[in-house]
Amino acid sequence: YIIFIIDTSGSMNGVSISQAKRAVQLAINALKPGDLFNVIEFNSATRALFRNSMAADSARIAEAQDFVRRLDANGGTEMRPALTRALREPPRETHLRQVVFITDGSVAYEDEMFSMIESDLGNARLFTVGIGSAPNSWFMRKAAEAGRGSYTFISALHEVREKMDGLFRKLESPQVTDIEVLWPSNVIVDTYPSTVPDLYLGEPVVVKARASGPFQPGDAVRITGNSVTGAWTTELPLNVPLDSEGVGALWARARIGELLDEERRGGDAAAL
Repeated sequence: YIIFIIDTSGSMNGVSISQAKRAVQLAINALKPGDLFNVIEFNSATRALFRNSMAADSARIAEAQDFVRRLDANGGTEMRPALTRALREPPRETHLRQVVFITDGSVAYEDEMFSMIESDLGNARLFTVGIGSAPNSWFMRKAAEAGRGSYTFISALHEVREKMDGLFRKLESPQVTDIEVLWPSNVIVDTYPSTVPDLYLGEPVVVKARASGPFQPGDAVRITGNSVTGAWTTELPLNVPLDSEGVGALWARARIGELLDEERRGGDAAAL
């Protein structure tokens, strides 16, 4: 099920709020009868359409469209209560909770937001949508990374339909979730990201890895997860005859990013 969070603070005034409302309206229209959904708006205060997510029948979709149509941009930017409301809604065993957060990312307490996402995410997924000419793309990308989702950037009103259609195709088609990568026991492997994101239709998952030594003939990496049909696993042979400096640079960049995240979480800055 999907919870839409829409930023209606003063920084969204003008074209940005028009883009955001259009994005949510298109997403609501794409809901199917078996889906559950809710809409939460925030500025200085937080307001939810429903107390908890409801079935996407025609009456509730019409109610949601009217709710979104009436939204205006004004006031401050208090993201935390809105995101807390979405992430702490009771989970449903039959549905994967997906939170779509639409904002320009104008926030002064980024580290607190990251910490809250990491502590409260549970089994939910967070997808961020950056709106306007100059959203805080770094914050939006890192928030989606912490939320095991993805970041979508919409810079102009004419892009809204295309970008939201692409996002919704992704939300509808999680192929494998809860992915784990298991390496041969005879080699120490340092991999990033530490938590592997979900696999969606038409979009690869990339893991950067460095091994402490060579793999042995016949070694394979085992990948497990949960698919739409149940438990899923596969093995990939580790026949890598050539080194690649390009891959090394990608791994190094990912490692530096992880170290910076650990510092943000309160790790020993000097040691990191």
